[in-house]
Amino acid sequence: MAGKFFQKPGPELADRVPPGQHLAKGFPVLTYGDTPAVTQANWSLSISGLAEAKVFTWAEIMALPQREFTADFHCVTTWSKLDVTWGGVSVTDLMAQLAVEPAAAHVMLHCYGGYTTNLALADFNRPANFFAHTLAGEPLPAEHGGPMRLVVPHLYAWKSAKWISGLEFLADPALGFWERNGYHPRGEPWAEERYSDR
Repeated sequence: MAGKFFQKPGPELADRVPPGQHLAKGFPVLTYGDTPAVTQANWSLSISGLAEAKVFTWAEIMALPQREFTADFHCVTTWSKLDVTWGGVSVTDLMAQLAVEPAAAHVMLHCYGGYTTNLALADFNRPANFFAHTLAGEPLPAEHGGPMRLVVPHLYAWKSAKWISGLEFLADPALGFWERNGYHPRGEPWAEERYSDR
């Protein structure tokens, strides 16, 4: 069964596939709980915490610079998918629209359906991170987080929050859903930061 869906990476990919990972032949879907019913028409992104409160509509996000991103995707459950192509908005382009207080050092990501995950601001505010609304040139399917998700390629994929609905800027670290349930606070794949040592 493993050979049907996953394969061990060859040595030529040692610099792209983190330790303990296998290559997925498709794009697996892993979700805790039900898939929320969110459309472009009723989607919004709220900004709160140590930042000027603001709510972005779908149209306002689409008015920002739109880019194509190609990135590798690493799931904590030991699979990776290379060269995934997405379309969306760079986190840094969105951050340029925000008035974030100097004391902010962390971000809690809020999602439709109640999911949360945390990031240090330094891990969040990178040009390689993006809010994705297309996958392989098509509107992002609901099971992959559509209509909009965050993608954070340098960390395990549970940090790439599906159905993103809010950014809460914080001075101090706080734990999101999986982090409260035993996952590592940061989740860096090359260091195999899968689980907390708390």
